[in-house]
Amino acid sequence: MFRQITAAFLILAVLSASFSRLFVYAGFELNKKYIATSLCINRDKPQLQCNGKCYLTKHLHQEDEKEKKADKNVQKTAFQDVFIVEQAITLDPAVKTIGEKALPELSLNFPQRPAVIFHPPKA
Repeated sequence: MFRQITAAFLILAVLSASFSRLFVYAGFELNKKYIATSLCINRDKPQLQCNGKCYLTKHLHQEDEKEKKADKNVQKTAFQDVFIVEQAITLDPAVKTIGEKALPELSLNFPQRPAVIFHPPKA
């Protein structure tokens, strides 16, 4: 039961971010009369017939800015994730002592190039 509630909550959280413009439109349509009479910038100029559209445009612009900012942050973190450099591991060939035991010296001698170059048989 807890997992189902958690899953539903997470799905709603993801969808709410995707449909933020829809929520702005729905809020505008539900409160159209209040927005037109109280929150509209052009409420003193009835000849413009704004009816709160300026308020809607302002909030849609804010949502676009939030979305652009979120996209930039996602791109920035993705760019940083790609260029994480791991620390180089250096092998010190000197003898190390751990407690009372001594570790032998490591010799890592790799050939510079292969001795024989493979050539496939000619047909």
